[in-house]
Amino acid sequence: MDYFVHEKAICESEKVGSGTRIWAFAHILPDAVVGEECNICDGVFIENDVTLGDRVTIKCGVQIWDGITLMDDVFVGPNATFSNDKFPRSKVFPDSFLRTVVEKGASIGANATILPGITIGMGAMVGAGAVVTKSVPPKAVVVGNPARIVSYAGMEKQTDAMISSSASGIYPVKLGVGEAELWQLKSYDDMRGSLMVAEFASDIPFVPQRTFVVHNVPSEDVRGEHAHRICEQFLVCLHGSVHVVVDDGAVNREIRLDAPDKGVYMPAMIWGVQYKFSKDAVLMVFASHPYDSEEYIRDYGLFVTEKSGA
Repeated sequence: MDYFVHEKAICESEKVGSGTRIWAFAHILPDAVVGEECNICDGVFIENDVTLGDRVTIKCGVQIWDGITLMDDVFVGPNATFSNDKFPRSKVFPDSFLRTVVEKGASIGANATILPGITIGMGAMVGAGAVVTKSVPPKAVVVGNPARIVSYAGMEKQTDAMISSSASGIYPVKLGVGEAELWQLKSYDDMRGSLMVAEFASDIPFVPQRTFVVHNVPSEDVRGEHAHRICEQFLVCLHGSVHVVVDDGAVNREIRLDAPDKGVYMPAMIWGVQYKFSKDAVLMVFASHPYDSEEYIRDYGLFVTEKSGA
């Protein structure tokens, strides 16, 4: 046996990876699958229809019920609570339990509650005590009851380089995420009002073939969450404000658009998210190609794989 089981733990499963450590008073049922180099702390219970990836850490007082999958490098804080039945009754069992998946590298804080049938996206962060009722996007940071997105993990918001370049009037500003850029559009103000002008041949980095407008978005909702294989996009907030996340699979940045004379250029193969819409936000998006559902990538894990060329 190339894994460790404390003398006061019960490990009935033989499907345990090398280097895993199972500590006192933990109990693992026979059909559970536990990956390599996991750390199962005191007082953890793992039911049968459970799969743990490699290097998973489960802190004290956690129960992992049937139907739950924790992928590689997941962290579960002490006394976090999973559930697998929306309408539980004593001695009444569903035909099958709802599936809950915590994707690679996600973390769940102490005392958080995870409702059944949802996905916690890759690299997401669930705050301590949060009650998660809906699926969490990749890299999103959620807190509260019910949990709401407050930021994105690993983000550098409007970096010093970007701010200094903006102040000096040097545009476009490289955001450090692939070829994504912040652009300055022409704007004219006088006593009659304000005018923003954009000539497609010179003022944005491509000639658009399509445009669409996003508005009336509740402030807690998230848009985007996809990448394009060939299509380029240019985002301008015509009214109100919205936060734009650009992500190349390794580095991400967050930009607040709150004036119609600023635009974010998103080349192909950049993962984009828009959130924190103000109630009066009107976001216009210019696209370099007509709509084609086949060139969208809507799964972050697939995006990372394609981006890396694996």
